[in-house]
Amino acid sequence: MSDSPQMRTSPPAPVEEVRPPTTEVGVIGWLHHNLFSSKLNGILTIVTALLVLALVYGLGQWIIFEARWGVITDNMRLFLVGRYPPDEIWRVWLTMMVLSVATGLSAGSSTSGAVRMLAMMLIAGQLMLAGLILISDLGLEAALALVFGAVLVFVTLLAAGRFPVRRLWISLMWLAAAVAMVLLLAGLGGAGLASVASNLWGGLLLTMVLSLAGILLSFPLGVALAVGRQSRLPVVRIISITYIELIRAVPLISILFMAQFLFPLVLPEGLRIDNVIRAIGGITLFSAAYVAENVRGGLQAIPKGQHEAAFAVGLRTWQTTIFIVLPQALRITIPANVGLFISLLKDTTLAYIIGLLEILGIGRAVLAQPEWLGTQFEVYLFVAVVFFVLSYTLSQASYRLEKELGIGER
Repeated sequence: MSDSPQMRTSPPAPVEEVRPPTTEVGVIGWLHHNLFSSKLNGILTIVTALLVLALVYGLGQWIIFEARWGVITDNMRLFLVGRYPPDEIWRVWLTMMVLSVATGLSAGSSTSGAVRMLAMMLIAGQLMLAGLILISDLGLEAALALVFGAVLVFVTLLAAGRFPVRRLWISLMWLAAAVAMVLLLAGLGGAGLASVASNLWGGLLLTMVLSLAGILLSFPLGVALAVGRQSRLPVVRIISITYIELIRAVPLISILFMAQFLFPLVLPEGLRIDNVIRAIGGITLFSAAYVAENVRGGLQAIPKGQHEAAFAVGLRTWQTTIFIVLPQALRITIPANVGLFISLLKDTTLAYIIGLLEILGIGRAVLAQPEWLGTQFEVYLFVAVVFFVLSYTLSQASYRLEKELGIGER
């Protein structure tokens, strides 16, 4: 009996390799798809390009050949620090160095790209200011101080990257830095430093003081108001709702006016509150109401299941709010709150109502001088660029933080 012949199998036919679809196109393809996909799009593209070129050409001609930039360079001290005493201006540069060290250590110890980006922006900002100061009336020493501040940010960032600092020490460092910066700028009779009256502060220095203080103080107050508005305690809830609705019903300029002229009437005789502190208080109280509404929206977006799950594992109400609900709500409200803080930065220009000359107020004062009549466009363009740089920095930091946290993606 012979064995059955083995079945022979032919090798499988080769499978033709199919390349994935091309996702990238060349420059010509991109232009055709986005700008010249139809006759109408092509006409609109050409017209828009011609208008932009004409605008850029005209603006460039004016900037290079016609503008009187002496109004900026000759008054750079006023635009940066106002009427801060020239003999004490070194305290402003030393304050920048303290801020540089604190920022560099925070960025180096943090894993957040947003914090590192802010540190890079601070380096770039100090270097740009140093370049402007070189062609102004402030001299070489001020430019070197800013360059040294930028170097401090970079060095401390690298050092903290190799030897990270704990968050507790970072928090304590920022607290000490804040106290040191206040003592340096105001003096207050401490550490042998002469007191500098707040009516001498001005320019970019005052703008940054008002905006940073307003942001740092209004955020925790707004969070507390948002939590209080949803409290089960009637007294806390009614007080929070009344405050929020009352503040949102009046414009900021009215609050600053009351802080300047009405609030002193109820103070005890002989007690006077500094104008800068009054401005910070008005801006803080105003912004806190809007922060509270943003955070309340975030709290309402958290599913009820989060509360039920927290109660199921034995967490109390305050523990659920602080450790479970509030972190998620704050994450959701980052875009809205950053937009509010950018608005707050620009609202500092209303401080002129109580006699404070921030950078826009300084611009108005400079334009009132006879030798600088007709230079309105130069001054307002310079101020607009400053506000754009500050607002863009906040916006990009927010965008970076949103990407890291995955806001809108999950």
